Amino acid sequence: MPTALVTGASRGLGAAFAQRLARDGFDLVLVARDNVGLQRVAGEAARLGIKVEVLAADLADAAERAAVERRIADRARPVDLLVNNASYECGVDFRMADPEPLQTEIDVNVTAVMILTHAALPGMIERGRGSVINVASFAGYLSASGSAHSATKAWMIAFTDTVEASLAGTGVRMIALVPGRLRTGKHRELEPTGTSMMWLEPDAVVDACIADLARGRTVCTPGLLYNAVVRTLETPRRTLRTLARLTGHRRGQMRQPVPGPRPEITSS
Repeated sequence: MPTALVTGASRGLGAAFAQRLARDGFDLVLVARDNVGLQRVAGEAARLGIKVEVLAADLADAAERAAVERRIADRARPVDLLVNNASYECGVDFRMADPEPLQTEIDVNVTAVMILTHAALPGMIERGRGSVINVASFAGYLSASGSAHSATKAWMIAFTDTVEASLAGTGVRMIALVPGRLRTGKHRELEPTGTSMMWLEPDAVVDACIADLARGRTVCTPGLLYNAVVRTLETPRRTLRTLARLTGHRRGQMRQPVPGPRPEITSS
């Protein structure tokens, strides 16, 4: 069976990914800070007859992040699908925020995504198959005033573009999921009770992402309203992405790394 590793898997979109991938026959490695939530999601997924490994880790902590990195890089237990879903939002205007939560945004939304993806790609390329899903946000395109969180999500979209362009011919795919507002129960006072074009169901968002990944798309924006806006904003980026795909494979051949031992992962 293939194996998927999902970060931020204890609730919301991460839990929805776990359930969908379990139904698709993936064994799971579930990562989050909340061990109680992880055990609950793991138990629900295990009922579908797949193997579930729970790895409680705070991706803002370098030592705990390194443990997840080692699990992903373990060639004896390959990860076929990496879902970078964990996210942190300071929730305070940049001008008034303390440096510590701002740094946590960077550690979780940027550093962890970069490090875990870097750990996953060599094995995937070696096997000639594999996928990475980076869960960004619509805020990465149209950010709220003063939001540093939105800047980290814009980075995720650009990061996906950059790395995906270098994967032509490897059999490995990468996609940025760009959801709008999600009905997760986190903001009960804001979520409308009826249908709304502004609010999306996590299960539907995951289904759309898996479908677009299979189609070979680089960006998935579920919801008619969000998709219409992003399609307009993406027009110049699509042109650049096409050019990057055309040149990426040759550029990759010209810049092969010098063979050498993989550096040991240490924690401070």
